[in-house]
Amino acid sequence: MINEKSKEIYLTKEGLDKVREELKILKSQDRPEIIRAIKEARALGDLSENADYHAAREEQAVLEARIQDLESLVENAIIITNSQFSKVEIGATVTIKYIDDEETEEYMIVGSKEADPSENRISNESPIATAITGHKKGDVVTVNSPNGKYDIEIVDIK
Repeated sequence: MINEKSKEIYLTKEGLDKVREELKILKSQDRPEIIRAIKEARALGDLSENADYHAAREEQAVLEARIQDLESLVENAIIITNSQFSKVEIGATVTIKYIDDEETEEYMIVGSKEADPSENRISNESPIATAITGHKKGDVVTVNSPNGKYDIEIVDIK
C-alpha cells in the first residue's frame, strides 16, 4: 500500500467535501452499527465458532481501514483552486485535438483520487496530463502512452 502521507493528494473542493461527508457517515452511522452487531454476536456465547461475530469483526476492520484512508486524504489534501489558467495545470479544463484524426476532447485535470475517465476527469499523473502540463494554448505536444506515442494540440484552457 502506498504511504499516502508522503504523497501530495490533489482534490477539488467538491471532492474534499465528498470525502468529508463519507467520513462523517462512516463514523456516525456505520461504526456504531458494527459495534452493535459485535455486541449482539458476543452475547450469543462461544466466540470461536460464532460466524456472526467473526463477520462483524472483519467488517469492522475494513471500516476502520477506510476511515484511516479518508482521514489521511483530508489531512494531506491540497485543494485545487479554479482560476484563470494561462497554461495547463491541475484544476484546468483543457480541450485537446488529436493531430492524427482531428478529433477533439475536453478533460479536467484532477488529482488521482478524483480521476474518472467516464466523466472526462483525468489524473494529473496520466500520460495526457503529464504531457500537456505546463504548456499553453496552441502548443502541440507528444504524449507517451503505453500504446505508443501520438501528438495532440492544446486548443483551449479554462
